[in-house]
Amino acid sequence: QVQLVESGGGLVQAGGSLRLSCAASGRTSSINVIGWYRQAPGKQRELVTSINSRGSTNYADSVKGRFTISRDNAKNTVDLQMNSLKPEDTAVYYCKSTSYSGVYYWGQGTQVTVSS
Repeated sequence: QVQLVESGGGLVQAGGSLRLSCAASGRTSSINVIGWYRQAPGKQRELVTSINSRGSTNYADSVKGRFTISRDNAKNTVDLQMNSLKPEDTAVYYCKSTSYSGVYYWGQGTQVTVSS
């Protein structure tokens, strides 16, 4: 089993920055992909960005050039640096781990609120 704990959310003004962190514990050697997702009120959860064990990344078009995902395999953490934040980035942000066999786990989420 894998446990994920997100941290770093908060309230920021438009144009500001936040850094989220996802700390993994448990069977971390089984993890292939870690992704950041977000869910705004009344909307479906959507993929923001992900990174695999080789460091390959992908980003939603809405965050390209503003968000950066990074992974520290030694510390079992995945960070999300969010710059030039917009009110539409307001959501609960979740990290999700997916193992090589397809088993996945979610963190509890962290709130990000961007004021205009």
